[in-house]
Amino acid sequence: MIEFRGVHKTYDTGIKALKDVNIKIEAGEFVFIVGASGAGKSTFLKLIMREEVANEGEVIVCNFKLSKLKKRQIPYLRRSMGIVFQDFRLIDTMTVYDNVAFAMRVVGASHREIRKRVPYVLGLVGLQHKSKSYPMELSGGEQQRVGLARALVNNPSLIIADEPTGNIDPDMSYEIMELLTEINRRGTTVLIVTHERDLVKAFHRRVIEIQDGRVVSDSGEEAPHAV
Repeated sequence: MIEFRGVHKTYDTGIKALKDVNIKIEAGEFVFIVGASGAGKSTFLKLIMREEVANEGEVIVCNFKLSKLKKRQIPYLRRSMGIVFQDFRLIDTMTVYDNVAFAMRVVGASHREIRKRVPYVLGLVGLQHKSKSYPMELSGGEQQRVGLARALVNNPSLIIADEPTGNIDPDMSYEIMELLTEINRRGTTVLIVTHERDLVKAFHRRVIEIQDGRVVSDSGEEAPHAV
C-alpha cells in the first residue's frame, strides 16, 4: 500500500526533513506515526499525498511511483485515499449531508450514487440524524465524524488521519479511534499521525516513530500484519 525506499527530503530552506526513510505498510494495516513537533511527520504525509516530492529515493503509494507521477495523474492517486484533518475543514454554509456529498460531486458521481452512498456513510459514523444540521450546530466530535464520513464516502483503499483527535476532548478521541478501528476491520488501510501517546498505547497497533527525520523505531518489524 505504501513504501518508502531510501527517501530523503530537504527543503529549499536547507531543512533536512527526512533522512534515509525505509518503510513498508501493507494493505489492511492500521499504523500510528508518532514523533515530536518538527520530527518529519508532516513531510512524511505530504510525500504520500504528493504535495511534496522526495529529493532521493522512491515513494510508492497504491502502486503509483510518485517520483514519476505526472501532474494529471495526481487526482487519481488522491482518489484512492481519504484524508481526515485536525481542523475538520468543513464548509460552514453546507449541511452535513452536502459536506459529504460534495466529496462525491468533485469526482463526478451521479445524483443517484450520491443519494445512495451519503446516507449509508453517515450511518456508519452515527450521524444519519444530523444530515440537515450545519457544522456550527455540531460538537467538535460530531464535526470530526463528518470529516471521517467525507473521507470515507468515495470508498478509498487508504485513510490518512492527520492529528484527528487534536481538537476534540478525550472521550470523543476514543470514539473517533474506535470508528477508525472499525473502518480498518472492514479492510481499509488506516494511517494516523498523532502526538497523543496515551491514545496510541490504548489501541495496541503498529507504531512507527520518527525523530529528527529518521525512523527510530517500528513495532511492525516484529508484527507487520497487526490488524
